[in-house]
Amino acid sequence: MRNLLLLSVFLPLTLLAQTATPPKVLVVTAHPDDETTFSVTLYKIAHDLKGTIDLALLTDGQGGFNGSELGSEYYRLNLTDSATGRAHLPAIRKQELLNAGRIIGIRNYLFFDQKDDHYSQDPKPYLSGQNWDAPFIEKKLDGILAKGAYDFVLTMLPDSGQHGHHKTATLMALRAVQRYNGAKKPVVLAGKELGAKQDFSFAGLKGYPETRILKGAPTFAVSRIARFGHQNLLSYMIVADWVTAEYKSQGDLQNNGIHTGDLETFWCFDLNGGAGLAKAKDLFRQLNSSGYSNSVRQK
Repeated sequence: MRNLLLLSVFLPLTLLAQTATPPKVLVVTAHPDDETTFSVTLYKIAHDLKGTIDLALLTDGQGGFNGSELGSEYYRLNLTDSATGRAHLPAIRKQELLNAGRIIGIRNYLFFDQKDDHYSQDPKPYLSGQNWDAPFIEKKLDGILAKGAYDFVLTMLPDSGQHGHHKTATLMALRAVQRYNGAKKPVVLAGKELGAKQDFSFAGLKGYPETRILKGAPTFAVSRIARFGHQNLLSYMIVADWVTAEYKSQGDLQNNGIHTGDLETFWCFDLNGGAGLAKAKDLFRQLNSSGYSNSVRQK
């Protein structure tokens, strides 16, 4: 990754972070647990910057029954059975999201309850309205943006290997911001978990020009693993683990997602322009001067 802006070492809270206007953030995701991708960033926005976070969730989460063997034991329901899982997982995963959101500091939850049908990497059936009620989603997102006066919209990075639901949530968020004609257009940033030494690049999703990344913009990152506290025994990975641990119905996430992803990385879309990039830089500058892992270095 080029021009990586990364949180690295302990510094005290600065005057900048104390006096800046707290950011208002809308998160747009497809499934309960998608916000674990950038849970530490959200935690720092809510707790360190005293910002507000609302979360728009597009699906009902009923498709998450694979890998739920231990979750079945925990909830005393055979969640691996598709009929049982689809009947009970919407309520279970919604409660898991509320539990995770309490840790993060999420203010409002906006549920769209579209069917979490099956795994596919193709967003077309959802964007077209074939599998989801696209006009309903568009209208609701437009109303949320109009009412919320958000500074930022955070989504998952729509790279080619992502779930089609993830791509659709990001594309619908981008298109909603494109339609928005209010005085303050929010800046859209896309997040992805990466290892500290993992090399990854993204310029946009083929066939969807709205996903084009702003040329020359740095990739921003929040470190989960920078050490702080007594004898450097702590890191923000603790927060990421807390959040992930709430999703007891999701065995794959529990086993393979916990205590991984050293960095929460973010890309700035071309539609944000230079002014949006400046706002993104300022957001991460505030994050870099708040909490416990705070200095900026560049690669």
